[in-house]
Amino acid sequence: MSATDTLEPVNTVKAYLRPIDSEGLAAFAAKGKANPASRGTNKVHTVMEGQYRSLSTVGNHTPVVVDEPLHLFGEDTAPAPGEIVLSGLGGCLAVGITAVATWKGVKLSKLEVFLEGDIGNPAAWGAGGALEKLPAEMGFQAIRVKVVVEGDAPREVLDEIVQHANFYSPVANSMRNPIPMTIGLADA
Repeated sequence: MSATDTLEPVNTVKAYLRPIDSEGLAAFAAKGKANPASRGTNKVHTVMEGQYRSLSTVGNHTPVVVDEPLHLFGEDTAPAPGEIVLSGLGGCLAVGITAVATWKGVKLSKLEVFLEGDIGNPAAWGAGGALEKLPAEMGFQAIRVKVVVEGDAPREVLDEIVQHANFYSPVANSMRNPIPMTIGLADA
């Protein structure tokens, strides 16, 4: 091709993330609006393999493997429990951002959630460590979330979508708010 030849214009194709069913989302939202007290139940069955490695099964899915790093006496074969909690938060936020974007008619082309959590375990899981610590002083002390989101809306609208999804995230709200929890031995 010589310098005198003209180049054809290049058409850039924008790829969007696979969309969710907007009509199904609207029906689900209407159901929640009609019955705001409705609740679902998540169920997980966890079996310890040995040391700190466990398998958690949800329905018919492949078990989620949980372990602890070497410095916490695990085998480091899988994410630690706190990392699994953060992955659940990241997944919930991503679902919420996708739902809110769909509700607002915004098509997303990129969505990534980066999470960091400062966690402490000075009581050594209650095995004789700093036993004078109160529950509020243990576990996650701070969580930082950064969202990379791109779509066919201005940055201000994308930020509104992220903030709205965060406000209504079931997992984020479970982490922000105290919830009743019971634990006891199962029937023999």
